[in-house]
Amino acid sequence: MFLLPAKSRRRDVSWKAFAYNIYHMKETPLKPNYMASLGKDFPAGLVVFLVALPLCLGISLASGAPLFAGIVTGVVGGLVVSWLSGSHLSVSGPAAGLTVIVLNGIETLQSYEAFLLAVVLAGILQVALGFLKAGVIGLYFPSSVIKGMLAAIGLILILKQIPHFMGADDDFFGEMNFFQPDGRNTFSGIIHAFSAIQLGALLIGVLSMAVLILWEQSFMKRIKLFKLVPGALIVVVGSVGINYLFINYFPELAIAGTHLVSLPEISSMAALSNELRLPDFTQFANPSLYVVAFTIAIIASLETLLSVEAVDKLDPHKRRTPNNRELKAQGVGNIIAGMLGGIPMTAVIVRSSANIAAGGKTKMSAFIHGVFLLLSVLFLAGFLNQIPLSALAAVLLMVGYKLTKPTLFKGQLKLGHEQFIPFVVTIVAILFTDLLVGILIGLSVGIFFILKANYKSPYFFHKEDHREKETIRIKLSEHVSFLNKASIVLTLEKLPNDSHVIIDGANSEYIDYDVLEAIQEFKKTAHERGIFVEVLNIEEVQVLDMH
Repeated sequence: MFLLPAKSRRRDVSWKAFAYNIYHMKETPLKPNYMASLGKDFPAGLVVFLVALPLCLGISLASGAPLFAGIVTGVVGGLVVSWLSGSHLSVSGPAAGLTVIVLNGIETLQSYEAFLLAVVLAGILQVALGFLKAGVIGLYFPSSVIKGMLAAIGLILILKQIPHFMGADDDFFGEMNFFQPDGRNTFSGIIHAFSAIQLGALLIGVLSMAVLILWEQSFMKRIKLFKLVPGALIVVVGSVGINYLFINYFPELAIAGTHLVSLPEISSMAALSNELRLPDFTQFANPSLYVVAFTIAIIASLETLLSVEAVDKLDPHKRRTPNNRELKAQGVGNIIAGMLGGIPMTAVIVRSSANIAAGGKTKMSAFIHGVFLLLSVLFLAGFLNQIPLSALAAVLLMVGYKLTKPTLFKGQLKLGHEQFIPFVVTIVAILFTDLLVGILIGLSVGIFFILKANYKSPYFFHKEDHREKETIRIKLSEHVSFLNKASIVLTLEKLPNDSHVIIDGANSEYIDYDVLEAIQEFKKTAHERGIFVEVLNIEEVQVLDMH
């Protein structure tokens, strides 16, 4: 691909100078109207809070950290990172994928306070990675692998929530790995659940699912009241009321405390301050501290970049997240969380997906979820501890289904085996390992197909010298693979506003689907920057709607 200025009436400039000017040009994105979207963002933030609360507690428990640490991280992710981030819909908080790293880190450093210092240092490293523009790595993940990740998370949500749905799971709410803490695996856990059903939890789960399905019907969406109130909120409030009836009139159906939300109750500000931990700054001489910090920084950054790339695909408006800004935001979040006693955070798919499914429009929904997490600690623990996990499991089952609809598999199959095989391999690998290992396996398969295509048709750049004008011509070379996606996307993002752009594929023998998708998404949104786009000799592709 090459970027060439056409003839200019003013003066000659070199091709390198022109490319430099474009690269450093600042675009002026449209600012979202947060107040206009509040009607959608407020209920979405409430739904995300209800999903995030047990996840924060469960991940803390599994990580060997104080129970309150997950809430601290969730609050920082909502109140701070939501505004520092450039993402409109992603939600940050403690991630299930980091539980083993946190558990091993605490064990290695032999105290939680020393581990908190490692979290602070990891945050500083992430900020540095952002300034070094390491976020470009996120653009190198193929579309088929990202969609496979979303589908896999959807399937895992369904499989992992079935036992909670039936009131028969003692593992923490939010546990995502194939091998479970109780010695079972994902599938044997489901089999065991059928032999240990708690009837009251199952009844609430079934009723909750029925309400959520009803809320999705078109005739319900035509009623203004039902459009304003999310089904998940009705489910949660209703489940508390039903369990209250069970306790008073059908005690044999009452849900046991192990299958209710379990939030620590804070009775005073003194009690709150006692729950907060501070880093142990005497540990700077410990070499293990830097190993743990580096591990957290790298893994958390990778998981964040994968998550925001996936969220951008789910975003109905196809807004792009600035990856370097995201690394800086996550780094600041981890610095603050570590200073207050929280475990490390990332951008997380489950909460972000729940946000999109609930109708969130801007980052205000993530902020509102953080406000509710803070209020829950201070004032709402008594009520929230009455919420059955089976009702929340129903909410996540619906989110899981939306992430892994059969139409997604059919759409990927139609794109050919080069897209379908990495997609399926990614799903299977994540199901049987974890998020990062599964992504790496899927990425390896995707790269195999790219290398195979590159062997058949080599890639090269072609350049011509013209003079600068408002018209910018981008010619694609003979073979364009997904490896070229990052440079193409960055070039398109740096194009000047109010320009005329011609993207020409006349010389191209092969253009990878990821590149075609990126060009098509740019064409759809370019008008917001006053850019007129002409696409010549490039076929249109079906961009799958992930919303």
